[in-house]
Amino acid sequence: MNISYNWLKEYLQFDLSPQETADALTSIGLETGGVNEIQSVKGGLDGLVIGEVLTCVPHPDSDHLRLTTVNIGNGGEPLKIVCGAPNVAAGQKVVVAPVGTKLYFGDDTVTIKRSRIRGEESFGMICAEDEIGIGSSHEGIIVLPEEAAAGTPAKEYYNIKSDWVLETDIPPNRIDAASHFGVARDLAAWMTQAGMPCRLTVPSVDGFAVDTAEGGIEVIVENREACPRYSGLTLRGVTVKESPDWLKNRLLTIGLRPINNIVDITNFVLHETGHPMHAFDAARIAGNEVVVRTAPEKTKFVTLDGVERELSEYDLMICSAEREMCIAGVFGGLESGVTETTTDIFLESACFNPAWVRKTARRHGLSTDSSFRFERGADPSNTVYVLKRAALLVKELAGGEITGEICDIYPVPAERARVNLSYDKINRLTGKVIPKDTVRNILHSLEIEIENETADALVLRIPTYRVDVTRDVDVIEDILRIYGYNNVEVSASLKACLPAQMPADRRQKLQTLISEQLTAGGFHEILNNSLTKRAYYESPEPCRCVSLLNPLSGDLGVMRQTLLFGGLECIAFNRNRKQGDLRLYEFGNCYFFDAEREGEENILAGYSEEFHLGLWMCGKRTHRNWAVAGEQSSVFELKAHVENILKRMGIGGNRVFFEEAKQHELFSAAMHIRTHKRLIGSFGIVSPAICKRFDVDTEVFFAEMNWDLLMKETDKQSVRFSEIARYPSVSRDLALLIDRKISFDQIRQTALRSERKLLKQVSLFDVYEGKNLPEGKKSYAVNFLLQDDEKTLGDRQIDSAMQRIQKSLENELGAQLR
Repeated sequence: MNISYNWLKEYLQFDLSPQETADALTSIGLETGGVNEIQSVKGGLDGLVIGEVLTCVPHPDSDHLRLTTVNIGNGGEPLKIVCGAPNVAAGQKVVVAPVGTKLYFGDDTVTIKRSRIRGEESFGMICAEDEIGIGSSHEGIIVLPEEAAAGTPAKEYYNIKSDWVLETDIPPNRIDAASHFGVARDLAAWMTQAGMPCRLTVPSVDGFAVDTAEGGIEVIVENREACPRYSGLTLRGVTVKESPDWLKNRLLTIGLRPINNIVDITNFVLHETGHPMHAFDAARIAGNEVVVRTAPEKTKFVTLDGVERELSEYDLMICSAEREMCIAGVFGGLESGVTETTTDIFLESACFNPAWVRKTARRHGLSTDSSFRFERGADPSNTVYVLKRAALLVKELAGGEITGEICDIYPVPAERARVNLSYDKINRLTGKVIPKDTVRNILHSLEIEIENETADALVLRIPTYRVDVTRDVDVIEDILRIYGYNNVEVSASLKACLPAQMPADRRQKLQTLISEQLTAGGFHEILNNSLTKRAYYESPEPCRCVSLLNPLSGDLGVMRQTLLFGGLECIAFNRNRKQGDLRLYEFGNCYFFDAEREGEENILAGYSEEFHLGLWMCGKRTHRNWAVAGEQSSVFELKAHVENILKRMGIGGNRVFFEEAKQHELFSAAMHIRTHKRLIGSFGIVSPAICKRFDVDTEVFFAEMNWDLLMKETDKQSVRFSEIARYPSVSRDLALLIDRKISFDQIRQTALRSERKLLKQVSLFDVYEGKNLPEGKKSYAVNFLLQDDEKTLGDRQIDSAMQRIQKSLENELGAQLR
């Protein structure tokens, strides 16, 4: 939010420089990131001076130029200036740019130099309005009144002042500071605590008076949940015109475009007090009544930007007796706004329910200064004051009369929050014993009333504009930020009581371990949005998505059920930028909804959340060079990385096995990763149809594992250490004729079950399918590694073990020796 330094000083008299003010605001939680000087006229009219034309004669070599001498009041010789303006004449008071003065024309800068024009020397320039930035006319030079004194700097004559814009970040909970007076109020509290002289002044509305008792517009509030308070006032006989310079400059300084005096007043009051307002053309309020209600579903409504919008039955509207006029707290309507022909206006100052405004703004994709404030909570106690302030400004700048009393509908006044605060808790949470007098002074400067006080505690009443303060810790936070975080000393020694390792610590440690392993293996970690497109999950099965009630956009309407699609978006992005060889991994949450459990008493019963690990590979594994031929990545390379992850977590070997996934909606070919009790993940070749949807024209290999289930497996795994075997291992090979449907993993698992003591490793080193084999058969050449940790294996022991393995393969898998 932009805060004008000069505007701020209208409410708070202080002597801090703009940078000191920014530092002070940052110290009390209103972080100010920049201080920028703003000039109402670019260049600030520096170097320009008021002059008097002493003589003016025709140029001897031109029929439109004049030779002038100009006194600029510096006590020296008058300046000789060649001027081409048709209205220049002796005796005039003019604005002069002497040699060296800089003039600004848009983004261009021109420096006035000594020059010779058709043989005559010129030592400056007599200026027109557009040449110095105070107007747009170029019909002739500026002619000032006779009382203008030669030698007066133009900056002083035009009262040009610099302002500074403080770029202040308002915290989401501090909507009370989203105005110039709100910032001034906070700054005054800090200055009072710091012992600096200051005086906070609230703009007076004592001059408010109704001119005519009759003629006001009636207000009816039908939906009081969405509109707890509505205040309105009618003014008639106003003149809509351009705003005066002071008002335009206030708005321009903070980045707002002036429109007309009525609209500018509502914007001015908004940024002065923080309370949004709206002005209606009273002539367009049919039936002479304002009705606050919702509209029927799918009602068409055209807003101020000319866009036709379709309303929801949950959009609160400001209506006349016949039609909708404004989306309450969000955006005005095209047909009810103030125009140059408006003579009667109705001013609105209301308090709308934050949830209603927020949902409406999101539904229509609108974000305005008004909705920003109403969404966070406007002060219901401030509506009438704001209305009076605006009405007085309207009478001052647009004329007219106040007709009818203020219509204020406030059936249930908001009560100020009551908070019990103990001095002991203040000292414990702040880490310092703050004197009781200091605490009371800070509370007083923050306009927090002390309702009751004992030796140990206070009972406080919180102002209604502090919607964020409801607990004692909220008050303590306010006390500390005004007292000053830097005033709390840090002791020379810090003592900490560290708890024993928790399950979450071990989980994070393993996640870091696997991340380091994958990164060392050439993978890059990615982080995708948990929100994604519903279209990704609409086929072939019914969508089990967790849907958002108010999505930011159609592309972010549901929460992801798999990490796959985010990774494919990342792959497509990189491949479009000539980065095709990719190895990616991501840790992230996935979300599910079970519609069958929707009716249960626990409304969250149907929702679940899982933490997953995803791996993606595509492109080349190695590129061709003088040493090796190029090689494409394969699903088997991905499988190796999966196995390495499982081994690193201590759940490899015969505790994990792979089984073919007969059908999988994400893969064209896939394997399930299982332990003896549960399915922990899948990997395979991503379906070409899915890749095509993401414009990925290469094979993508993907693995996804449920990290929560992996952690349950590792909980049961103990790490054991043993010395390196002293005795040699023995290798035996078998050539097996098996059915094509039999996988190597089945052979490995069968062999390991049949010989648990001696068999250390089973590996496949050759596969053959083709001639000289029976139909439906294939040949596997398998290596078995045997070893005894206690002695050297003898032939009898080796043969006995191999016979058991062979017999199990024959009986369980129908294998035959070739």
